[in-house]
Amino acid sequence: MTSTDTPATGRALIVVDVQPTFCEGGELAVEGGNAVAEAIAVFAAERRAGYDLVVTTQDWHVDPGHHFATAPEVPDFVDTWPPHGLAGTPNAELHPALADLAPDASVKKGEYQAAYSGFEGVDGEGRSLAQVLQEAGVSSADVVGIAESHCVRATALDAHALGLATRVLTDLTVPVSAELGEAARIELAAAGVELVRSTEA
Repeated sequence: MTSTDTPATGRALIVVDVQPTFCEGGELAVEGGNAVAEAIAVFAAERRAGYDLVVTTQDWHVDPGHHFATAPEVPDFVDTWPPHGLAGTPNAELHPALADLAPDASVKKGEYQAAYSGFEGVDGEGRSLAQVLQEAGVSSADVVGIAESHCVRATALDAHALGLATRVLTDLTVPVSAELGEAARIELAAAGVELVRSTEA
């Protein structure tokens, strides 16, 4: 049986914030973002049959308050950030590499708040990510996307807290910095989130 023939077993793939706004050339670019987007697209195409559900999340900011640093304020890149993920703009859409992904559900987050975790968003029907997963009978989740140190970390921790067997596929995510990535992996592992490469998933 090949990987593409593997039957789904209550597992979801959660693709976190793979948007041009977080990739090279975007408003809040993470180095390696474009390469990760391409790698996720390849992985999803090859392994789609192994998932019952594929869900994307997107930063979709309208007016997130103090999350944005506006002139003359200088962003501290901890609590305040340059404007990014602006609702309705091309850079807030899914990365072009994911054009053929056809997710089963799409969650948008952060219209009027910071919202790092995908579990803070809702889909087009107003369902939270937790509701989407529960209604699909999901018991385990693989989390990928941008950035490992921020929204991927927060989403994976919330998935684990919800009782899902949660893995972060470490080669399908990228941190804001090496130091923050290391700190995130330590926190995730300590919480019980499994860290594996996609080839081991």
